[in-house]
Amino acid sequence: MARYLLTGGAGFLGINLCRHLLARGHEVVSLDIADFDYPERDQIREVCGDIRDRATVDQAMQGADIVVHCAAALPLYTQDEIMSTDVDGTRAVLESARQHGVERLIHISSTAVYGIPDHHPLHEDDPRIGVGAYGEAKILAEDICFAEREQGLVVPVIRPKSFVGPERLGVFALLYDWAKDGRGFPLLGDGRNRYQLLDVADLCEAISLCAELGAERVNDTFNIGAKDFATMGEDYQAVLDYAGFGKRITHLPATPAIWLLRALEMLNLSPLYTWVYETAAKDSFVSIERAEAQLGFAPQYSNQDALLRNFQWYLDNLAAFEDSAGISHRVPWRQGALQLAKLFF
Repeated sequence: MARYLLTGGAGFLGINLCRHLLARGHEVVSLDIADFDYPERDQIREVCGDIRDRATVDQAMQGADIVVHCAAALPLYTQDEIMSTDVDGTRAVLESARQHGVERLIHISSTAVYGIPDHHPLHEDDPRIGVGAYGEAKILAEDICFAEREQGLVVPVIRPKSFVGPERLGVFALLYDWAKDGRGFPLLGDGRNRYQLLDVADLCEAISLCAELGAERVNDTFNIGAKDFATMGEDYQAVLDYAGFGKRITHLPATPAIWLLRALEMLNLSPLYTWVYETAAKDSFVSIERAEAQLGFAPQYSNQDALLRNFQWYLDNLAAFEDSAGISHRVPWRQGALQLAKLFF
């Protein structure tokens, strides 16, 4: 049994990882600026605070064997919030971990570090070209991890594809909301691009492998994603089929749609940000061969499995969040002008 500190423990990944670890008999400490408002609250130690506050980080770090650094400011936050949280906060967590003698720190990065790539699949050694403040901050945060790795701390860096599962809302709630209301759903382009996703349960398993295997196998950088995925059109159509209204995906010409979404974003009338709509009509998939070879990673869920599992959770829990909205993964994003567009599908 080990004591895990989860930064961002009250978030979407945090709660799923918390449940994963508790089921395996580990102790869990959650550090998050948000309250840990889940049924598991009595089974963990909660520290409510900001990762940018070193004193709070040190308090949470007491007695930790392994840290999983999940906390981050997501792309809909301001540039200052993203940079200070994702860069300065990461530095504070890593420095505290080293000074408290933590065995290893697992950093949750993002495939957003690859920007808008010109080839696929993407490998861990491909160039990192951040798009927007979020992509740039994720690269800078990785650089801090690599520097600490050089100083002797074991720091596995995980770059997951967009992941879904219980508690996930955010941008995916757009698809689920339209599907449950018997609407079709628009996709940019012809839908034949392959866009890899990931089930959060498979991500939790990858994190466990990085925590439990020997340092020589895990002290590296790993892409994590589904092994089985079809085209974006086929995978999203599966959600509409599951909803049972006979609705279809509608394909929109990518270039004019992107110009429209840029304008709506500038006017703060759409929750979709640059990296989402600029990549939506393109292939987006990574090689997971390194994780398979070094970690024995074997994802259990396909794209469609993950989307449908998440959609069913959405339907089962709709009453708890249907009147809420925000900018995190745990609440539906405000649809803005897209709510009006929904009427035409």
